[in-house]
Amino acid sequence: MPDYLDDLRLAHVLADAADAATTDRFKALDLKVETKPDMTPVSEADKAAEELIRGHLQRARPRDAILGEEYGVEGTGPRRWVIDPIDGTKNYVRGVPVWATLISLMEAGEEGFQPVVGVVSAPALGRRWWAAKGHGAFSGRSLTKASRLQVSRVSKLSDASLAYSSLSGWEEQGRLDGFLDLTREVWRTRAYGDFWPYMMVAEGAVDMCAEPELSLWDMAATAIVVTEAGGTFTGLDARPGPHSGNAAASNGLLHDELLGYLNQRY
Repeated sequence: MPDYLDDLRLAHVLADAADAATTDRFKALDLKVETKPDMTPVSEADKAAEELIRGHLQRARPRDAILGEEYGVEGTGPRRWVIDPIDGTKNYVRGVPVWATLISLMEAGEEGFQPVVGVVSAPALGRRWWAAKGHGAFSGRSLTKASRLQVSRVSKLSDASLAYSSLSGWEEQGRLDGFLDLTREVWRTRAYGDFWPYMMVAEGAVDMCAEPELSLWDMAATAIVVTEAGGTFTGLDARPGPHSGNAAASNGLLHDELLGYLNQRY
């Protein structure tokens, strides 16, 4: 089995370059922000970071395909880099430090493309998380200064901490009643949002999280970090991996109950 460590090292180089670009424009008074056709914001920093990453990849991995949130797909083949230059753009443009660059390498297999490398870099929080298939998940300042991640062992909903992004998406999908029932059963709920809940699941600080609507670039990097930390990452339909257009992540022990509540009245 490939060890993917060279790809992981490259992903860190890409994250370093993106961090420098996004941090430089964070809280800039002259930051330019546009509205995309789907009515979500995109800043000049989103575009610049993705262009920077694509440029590095075209030089370092010219045979690999690239899929990015801002510029779509380029190239074909069994290996595809998936990029979200700024996950949490709404936070970024308002000066909230909860945003990150998500970088993943996906490889074609019997079950389609699956993530084999993932890096989640949140420079405004001073945090970075990463994983490579078969090598575990880690967090730290660098590859050599890192701590291994492990999900929690909480096995009862009454002891569990649940993280989420917002309520509106659950309501739009007709899943709000089930979601609210779940919140009444758990020990604690917090709406941290975006990439962060998945990283806290991987760290064991949170036991489960879910979002009703996501894109592949929102999930590819977070999925492998969660699974390599010993957790479970699926769609709301229980399909493993980042392909369902939504996500549920947990320590594995609570996953069936999590999905049960989110689907109970759907």
